Amino acid sequence: MAAFVLMIKMEDNEEKVVYQFGPSEKHLGIIEFHKVNKVFHIRKSVNDGILSNEAYERWAAEKIVKIMYREEGKFPDITTVEK
Repeated sequence: MAAFVLMIKMEDNEEKVVYQFGPSEKHLGIIEFHKVNKVFHIRKSVNDGILSNEAYERWAAEKIVKIMYREEGKFPDITTVEK
């Protein structure tokens, strides 16, 4: 089963980046990454009833870490994860 995660940036500053994330605009959670402390905080779970919240959270977190290091922290307004 293929999975798709849409990520829409809500906030980005020197301290943190915040994204909405989920399989569609109807089912979105919120993940926050503190750039200084390198800590994630899930502000809202996806709860779509299809895949586990942990799966969506892990995939969104992996994408944020990749952007942080591969793209030098230049977070796009919209990005996706395809598994």
